[in-house]
Amino acid sequence: MSQEEEEPASPGARLMQAPGFNLCILAVMGYLTPIDVNLFKNELERTLVKHPRFSSLLIVNNKKLGKYSWKRTKVDLEKHVIAPDLDPEMENPDAFVEDYISGLSKNQLDQSKPVWEVHVLNVKNSDANSTIIFKIDHSIGDGVSLISLVMACARKNPDPESLPVIPPKKQKKNNVKNNGLMKRLFVLVWTMFLIIFNTLSDCICFLATILFLKDTETVIKAGKGVELYPKKYVRRIISLDEVKFVKNAMNVDLAEMMEKEKLLKGMWGNIVGIVILPLTIVLQDDPLNYIRRAKATMDRKKLSLGHSVAFGVMKLMLMLFGNKIAAGVSTGVFRNTTLTFSNVVGPKEEINVFGHPLAYIAPSVFGADEKFIPNPHQLGDDLVKSFENIKEAVIKSGLVKGSEFC
Repeated sequence: MSQEEEEPASPGARLMQAPGFNLCILAVMGYLTPIDVNLFKNELERTLVKHPRFSSLLIVNNKKLGKYSWKRTKVDLEKHVIAPDLDPEMENPDAFVEDYISGLSKNQLDQSKPVWEVHVLNVKNSDANSTIIFKIDHSIGDGVSLISLVMACARKNPDPESLPVIPPKKQKKNNVKNNGLMKRLFVLVWTMFLIIFNTLSDCICFLATILFLKDTETVIKAGKGVELYPKKYVRRIISLDEVKFVKNAMNVDLAEMMEKEKLLKGMWGNIVGIVILPLTIVLQDDPLNYIRRAKATMDRKKLSLGHSVAFGVMKLMLMLFGNKIAAGVSTGVFRNTTLTFSNVVGPKEEINVFGHPLAYIAPSVFGADEKFIPNPHQLGDDLVKSFENIKEAVIKSGLVKGSEFC
């Protein structure tokens, strides 16, 4: 695409521009060293800026009908990279970084330039020696597309010429092929029946959630207009080895959650499907019941095409009725449910991104609403405590030994 040509925006990109649905991704990247701003800019110029979406203007062709397009332009990094002068000896750097990130959620991106910006905070906090915050309009791409781009820009720390490796999906043993013809035929028919039944069930649940089915009102469920309120972004860190410890004990597979990235390899944009999961807020005598129930739910969801149907319906509605109606349907789901979460896979070794060694990546979109959740730190602490309770229950149950963390 030349600078004179325009490329029509995808249905997903158009949806992200709908009134009340305009979303930005805030990707927080902690680094092990202070950021050399000039080196960082040079690396952006060499990698990220070469991508068409990061060097294109989002053109409004017909806002009423939700028609947008991309037009290539020259990127002036001075307008995209913000590096405020900070006191390295400030009293509370953790609170400063957190408030700075939350402040970014209150302002819209300037659409007179490519719809992204990056903030460089050269101040040491408890998690990193410096912090970079990318603010990216969700129209540019979804989490899978963006993490794939980051991985393409990254290099292994010990070997600056090698790309990082994404963990492959484990292949499960298929014992069905060793059975007789009649048994294999029965398994095939039964599986097809389950897929059809689960898909219909999920589609009915999706439609009901849009129209009238609501979660029970709790202290963590927001109300109408939540998208207009300021957001707070907090995070907690748990050990991946301890997550694997619970995973192995309960015979669940983390890799299965990452299958989407393998299926979408080479694709770019917003390939978004909505899966509605039951979230039971109740005290269990055995904390492991939460894991058992979640595993049973996910096993059923794997035998359903509900998320694909939901994506197809949203795309069709966008084409027929415009982005305002399609966004209304999506926000109906978000408004009637308690919370939204997603996950993307990362590298399995330490990496260097944009010329500096990376400590962590923490992407988010929605954040915690300050009006409905006045103390999001307590909510984070409670989630960590819940995981600790589950881990202790695994040890007490004797499923694995306490020292087996991988």
